[in-house]
Amino acid sequence: MTSGSTPGLARFNTSQDSAALAALHEVCASSAWGSKLLAQRPYATVEALFDAGDAAMAELTAEDLAEAMAGHPPIGRPKPGDPTSSREQSGMSGASEELKAEMLELNLSYQDRFGHVFLICATGRTGEQMRDAVRERIGNSPEKEREIVRAELGKINRIRLSRLVEEESA
Repeated sequence: MTSGSTPGLARFNTSQDSAALAALHEVCASSAWGSKLLAQRPYATVEALFDAGDAAMAELTAEDLAEAMAGHPPIGRPKPGDPTSSREQSGMSGASEELKAEMLELNLSYQDRFGHVFLICATGRTGEQMRDAVRERIGNSPEKEREIVRAELGKINRIRLSRLVEEESA
């Protein structure tokens, strides 16, 4: 990916606010995050868009993070008909029934402990790697876990922003 301008970035910069905001909401369900990125258009480069996304992520409140996490399905259960969550969670698609059942149990335990879904940048990870991560993170303090979730959301947002500005047409 180039750090310069792309046809997708030019389209994003010049699209109507409502369309750009809808596209940003597909990247991250936090309305505060999307509003901050929308307000800074136009972006000279893809890297400037990434930097703005990272800065907006760093400023999200606990409530904003909760809103962002609510847009993500549990690992192992992508949203039906949602190609993005299916693609991002493809590491679980070939997992054994045993691993899927273990992930369901771990997801529920994690959700009981923290009050939200286990969130990880699943792109490129195997089912076993995601299982190991939830096992490791379930013992974290809520404060530490919130900062890990913020970092994972940032990684997910960068991947999704890349797809947004690389696409040739809307």
